[in-house]
Amino acid sequence: MLKQRAYNFNAGPAALPLAVLEKAQKEFVDFQGTGMSVMELSHRSATYEDVHNQAIARLKSLLSIPDQYEVLFLQGGASLQFSMIPMNFLSSGRQAGYIMTGSWSEKAFEEATLFGEPYHVASTKENHYRSIPELNKLKYNKNDAYIHVTSNNTIYGTQWKTFPQTGDVPLIADMSSDILSRPIDVNQFGLIYAGAQKNLGPAGVTVVIIRKDMLEKANTAIPTMLQYSTHAEKNSLYHTPPTFGIYMLGEVLAWIEEQGGIDAITKRNEGKAKIIYDTIDQSNGFYIGHAEKDSRSLMNITFRLQNEELEKEFLTKAKEEGFVGLNGHRSVGGCRASTYNAVPFEACTALCHFMIDFQRKHG
Repeated sequence: MLKQRAYNFNAGPAALPLAVLEKAQKEFVDFQGTGMSVMELSHRSATYEDVHNQAIARLKSLLSIPDQYEVLFLQGGASLQFSMIPMNFLSSGRQAGYIMTGSWSEKAFEEATLFGEPYHVASTKENHYRSIPELNKLKYNKNDAYIHVTSNNTIYGTQWKTFPQTGDVPLIADMSSDILSRPIDVNQFGLIYAGAQKNLGPAGVTVVIIRKDMLEKANTAIPTMLQYSTHAEKNSLYHTPPTFGIYMLGEVLAWIEEQGGIDAITKRNEGKAKIIYDTIDQSNGFYIGHAEKDSRSLMNITFRLQNEELEKEFLTKAKEEGFVGLNGHRSVGGCRASTYNAVPFEACTALCHFMIDFQRKHG
């Protein structure tokens, strides 16, 4: 008898669809009659390559990725991409623009300083990253190697609603925490990267979507494993990939298809976020949202209570009621509900009821 599953609001690794977990459990020991787990298959086998290629095809279909892009499955998380991007595209003496919207853009910027001359196109640090910079105030150079943005900010709970138009300067986006949560125009980007552990699957896989002309101008005087072209030329099979993670990613993509695709997922994500934000906004200041309303994330809902003692009580009681992962990031404190694709609507409704009841008892 399955114990009732937790209300999982972890920021990452995050909730996975129950149907995907159950299918993986069923296939765990014997995958497609091979007498082996998918984790035991050779990555050179036809059975695994079919899993691999299906995952790529599903991602291309769901995101409408044009033919002039490659889909890569890498390792090292978004954190390695912070280094790989400038290593491949930012040489000494060249500039790249970084739009600063939180801790992850800060980390990406710091890595870029090792290879060239990154600069801040814009920053909202002065208002504690409560908002996204205004598009009409972005100033960058036409000769920049690239412009870097973080599409969604897990720690502060902000999200780009519209991306900057950068013309001939490649736009690079870290979409780790909101990829496949809403439609995007892939054509607008030179490169998109995302750790899988929030919306795509388990930790261990990093998706890179890269325009082919970016591959042609990338630096080749760097280690082979850190060149995007190495992985593009070998279909991400240059070395042993994280096979089980890619299998799970493919199953999550199949689940998204079964839900009705990105349009259906978007509507559900909007509904989940709305009921929690409405609870915050209607609390008469008992709950205090961090992000400004026009910058609010659909994926990470950040809020405070009136004092730290009340927050501790809230988090303690929430844990007792089966809510997991509601603590804010250790660097900022407070509370955070991460409502990624696989978080069910019922979990968000239960959280709203808990928040209302807690306010009634402590307000």
